[in-house]
Amino acid sequence: MKPPPEGTLEDRLLRKVDERRQLISQTVEEVQKVVHLLTTEISHQDVRFQPVPYCDTYNGNIKVLAPCQLLVTVPLAGLAGYQEARARRWRYYSLQGPRLPSPAREPEALQQWLAAEQFTKRRWQWHEADVNIEGDIVPARVSQAFRKLVESAIRTCRLTGKVSLRESYGSVVWVAVETSVCQVELELVPSVEIPTIWPERARWPRCLKRWPSPNKVECIKSLGFKLLARSGYHWQLSFCPAEQALLELLDADGGCRRKCLQAMRQLTEDVWCPGRRPVITSHHLQTVLFWTCEKHPRAQDWQVFGDALLRLVRKLHKCVSQRFLKHYFVQQSNLLQYASSSDLDAVARRLASFLRRPQAPLP
Repeated sequence: MKPPPEGTLEDRLLRKVDERRQLISQTVEEVQKVVHLLTTEISHQDVRFQPVPYCDTYNGNIKVLAPCQLLVTVPLAGLAGYQEARARRWRYYSLQGPRLPSPAREPEALQQWLAAEQFTKRRWQWHEADVNIEGDIVPARVSQAFRKLVESAIRTCRLTGKVSLRESYGSVVWVAVETSVCQVELELVPSVEIPTIWPERARWPRCLKRWPSPNKVECIKSLGFKLLARSGYHWQLSFCPAEQALLELLDADGGCRRKCLQAMRQLTEDVWCPGRRPVITSHHLQTVLFWTCEKHPRAQDWQVFGDALLRLVRKLHKCVSQRFLKHYFVQQSNLLQYASSSDLDAVARRLASFLRRPQAPLP
């Protein structure tokens, strides 16, 4: 029998974390060059879509969900001066054009309608029929227009051997990019960036919570939010700027929160939930971390890596077993609502096995 690797669980995990970081850094570097090229061409064809910038450091438009799965938000131009909608109005239209006999379904907790009139400054193109129905900017139509532009840009940029457009899943645009590391799947999502404004439905922070501090809360809320075109009628709220700010201040007290998150990602990808499109992503893991940081705000709770990691794993196991993980900013939203029950059950079993033998050899 092959002997287990030398060193503690922390040593073994962090060695693998370093390897992962290098591979992902190389992957993101190659991917963002391709994305910048494609979206620059798309912007030339349609000014409503902005290029995704190329960044030498952190790129706020690219989020790593798994080593071979990235979320790329493509900013939309010509929409400024956002205001929350006050009056409720039923929508009776269909995405194809004919009116519906009954109202379209209302948005869920993490969704909302978006009318062109909610922007005090807007380009006339946002009233065009290819994206607008009865005054609403409809995400499915925005994605449909964007998909055609992506297909054209792949040919124009001569990337057909490197980039391929995948079969769509609902309104989402997926492309596969060949990198020197692996084939990476990108979810390309048009997004409306709304700086400085905090949405009313995100009732955060909760009363009497000591993490993060009040000063940091105000700074984080001033970063605003995004609206993503990821469904049919409704735009999805995204808090990527706020989440990134929380991640950056994790260990201001010298704790091991970030180290624990990195270890959780590694274990998820290697042991608990391997695969190209895992049911548990980095976003789920960071949400578990945020809730645990709020419950355990003291610096001494994050000094011993092994104890802190097991606390997070127990929280993750509880959420997966109950198939319920509250969004950190919009508590009414369950991030596991549409996840496969059989996949979650399999992850729960692997988490339980790890909790019984946390020092077992890693694959």
